[in-house]
Amino acid sequence: MFDLPTDLPADIVPLAWLLGVWEGTGVIDHDAGGTHFAGEFAHRVSFSHDGGDYVNYAATAWLLGEGSGEDAPRIPLVAETGYWRLARPAGDADAGPALLPPVAPRAADRTADDVEALRNAEGGFDLEVAIVHSDGIGELYLGQVRGPRIDLASDAIVRPASAKAYTAATRMYGYVDGHLLWAWDIAALGGELSSHASARLARAE
Repeated sequence: MFDLPTDLPADIVPLAWLLGVWEGTGVIDHDAGGTHFAGEFAHRVSFSHDGGDYVNYAATAWLLGEGSGEDAPRIPLVAETGYWRLARPAGDADAGPALLPPVAPRAADRTADDVEALRNAEGGFDLEVAIVHSDGIGELYLGQVRGPRIDLASDAIVRPASAKAYTAATRMYGYVDGHLLWAWDIAALGGELSSHASARLARAE
């Protein structure tokens, strides 16, 4: 059983069930560019907070070769880092953009009532998720968290000329029987949006 922290900023309480380090395995099953990609991978995902109104995200993955245990070869896959936050308009009491400080003092810490006012018509909270891959690709996802489930769809993808073609994605996360389950669909290498990978992770920390 997982006990939610009691000292979280109000804005990240709807995401509190994500917090921690998760580890496990998943499968890749995707057709793109005339190739069928398939295999099992090890995955480590971290969701943390540092007192701000956002959640820090980091993920690494390794394709598992034939073998077992520590002797099985591991091929590093693309790593990710980013930030997850509830969608709300930035005001004069918020810092940014860049290193610009707030132009007005914040009257008080945001409260549960402030967050409740952000609840959408479906009973969830709208999300903005920014993720950067180690190959230089950047994704902006929009979606929602509703209880122990998150649904995201890419709103914008930016990639350098050196990166492989990648044009759209969706992600789904769910907390089921004490595990973090996720699925990721992508449009890459000239292909249409289709199933890419999924995993089942257990809380490690």
